[in-house]
Amino acid sequence: MRLTEVWSSTEQAGTFMSIADFVGLIGVAAYLLAYGLLQLDLLKVEDDRYASLNGIGAIAILYSLIFDFNLPSFIAQAAWLVFTIIGYVRSHSKRTLSKTVNT
Repeated sequence: MRLTEVWSSTEQAGTFMSIADFVGLIGVAAYLLAYGLLQLDLLKVEDDRYASLNGIGAIAILYSLIFDFNLPSFIAQAAWLVFTIIGYVRSHSKRTLSKTVNT
């Protein structure tokens, strides 16, 4: 489906965008916020909020892909979510181990 077809079909329906598109945009905003805060040194990779923003971004974009599937994007988002979970678990276990050793 071409962008002009999408635009005209949503225009006829009287809506600007679908809920799936809106959720997908929230996911993109979460990714960009995580990356921007990291680059501005306001978040660290080890911060749970960084992992949360990345996880929310991946889940929201995966949700939007249910309604307009794109295999390469699905693979990228699924991999991003898996890597985010792995990073969160590793970071959390290092902090727990560090607290245990220090006490």
